[in-house]
Amino acid sequence: MSLPIAMGWRHLLFANWPVEPEIVAARLPDDLEVETYDGRAWLSVVPYLNVDVRPRGVPAAAGVDLPELNLRTYVSRDGEPGVYFFSLDAEGMLGVLGARLFHRLPYYYADVEISGTERGIAFASERRHPGAAPAEFVGTYAPVGDAFKPEPGSLAAFLTEHYRYYTTARDGTLRYADIDHEPWTLRAATAEIERNTLFEANGFDAPAGTPVCYYSRGVDIASSRNRRWE
Repeated sequence: MSLPIAMGWRHLLFANWPVEPEIVAARLPDDLEVETYDGRAWLSVVPYLNVDVRPRGVPAAAGVDLPELNLRTYVSRDGEPGVYFFSLDAEGMLGVLGARLFHRLPYYYADVEISGTERGIAFASERRHPGAAPAEFVGTYAPVGDAFKPEPGSLAAFLTEHYRYYTTARDGTLRYADIDHEPWTLRAATAEIERNTLFEANGFDAPAGTPVCYYSRGVDIASSRNRRWE
């Protein structure tokens, strides 16, 4: 069983690194194709705060808030583009177990903190999930410059404007869900990343170079049921 859900995503950082497509393809299920921009695949680390998480149709006041961190890339199946999650780390064991059970997503329980500071948004995550590879992220990020809507065909749009996610269930089947939200409003961002082992935890080499970073105050989203690809 899968439940359609609603929530808000707040104070997001999109920290994005270019990667050779064959490196990403080697970590994907056979059913998915790597999406590229100017010949390069991308891996993105996205920390943020979930707010008012609840089943669709339930009042927002009944929802829960929890910080979250994911590592993702960009894929397509039969021409349908989307995001593929390698891992999602979140606060709250019950929420993690629910996401694994009802949405078949690779969630891991972690100690996660997000707070505002004079330097921007401070975010720290350390995975505590039993039997899982260790993963840690510590950093501070802040918006700079004016707000903008990503232009169609731009790198910013490629890295943010996706309305479907794909995941692989434990039985190896490909599943997906559609996401509805307003187009992103972004700003360029600075990010001081002190620690990031998400790449290694998911079988990639540590990222090299300075990431391309964007910040968003957030959007409200509604997700369909997670369905098996037939």
